[in-house]
Formats: sequence, structure tokens, C-alpha cells
Amino acid sequence: MAISTGGGAEGDPMMDINTTPLIDVMLVLLIMFIITIPIQTHAVKLDLPPPNPNPSQVKPDYNQVNIDFLGTIYWNNKEVTLPQLIQFFKATKQLPTEPELRLRPDPLAKYDLVDRVMAAAQQAGVTKMGFVGNEQYANQ
Repeated sequence: MAISTGGGAEGDPMMDINTTPLIDVMLVLLIMFIITIPIQTHAVKLDLPPPNPNPSQVKPDYNQVNIDFLGTIYWNNKEVTLPQLIQFFKATKQLPTEPELRLRPDPLAKYDLVDRVMAAAQQAGVTKMGFVGNEQYANQ
């Protein structure tokens, strides 16, 4: 049994193309394209107030929105639906001084619902918003 090694004499030039440099260039180009593609992230842009080094001793009025792990929304400890919550957001914008909105989601609450509540607050024009209870996750 014999194996064919391409035929021809020992000194003949090789007629096959060397594809190794071509593959190297294509891999480099592929990596460059992957790096330059912008990452698609989903975010609700909300302008939060800057921290105040000298907080006032006067407690401002506020409204609290709680979201439990079952997906129930509470407005000041009263169960509401998302359309009712949107109406409450719009009503607070009509007041002479806008009260602060405090959002307190349960750790097991679905992010989708929390995101819809934050988007509704943004669409209603809520400018004073804070997250309550996040400090309990700082050491985890």
C-alpha cells in the first residue's frame, strides 16, 4: 500500500495555497467586529437627585409604592392596580409641591413589574423618586 503525497518530484514548487494567514486575519477581524458592536441594554433612564451633604431636619411628604413577591402593587399600604397607580402619579404632579415617591420592591418581586412601575413614574413626570430598602443588600 502506498500513500500519495501530492505527486511530483522533490524540488517542484508547492501548488497549494497556505490558508493559515487568511484564517488569522479573519479571526482578528471577527474579534474586532465583536468588540465594536454596541451592547444592547435595557434601561429606564431616570434622573435622580444628587446627594445632599446637609439634609434638612424637616420631613417632606412622601408616597410609598411597595411591590411584593406576588406582583401586588401597594400605594401607601393600599392595594392598587398599575392603571390606578398611573393616575396617582398624575395626581401628585398636580399638587403645588410634588411629594417624594419612595419605591420599595420585595427582593423576590419580578423585575418586569418593577420596571413597568418605574417607566410609568417616568412617563408621568415624577422627578422626586427614591429607592427604599436597598441598604439591606449592601453586605450580601
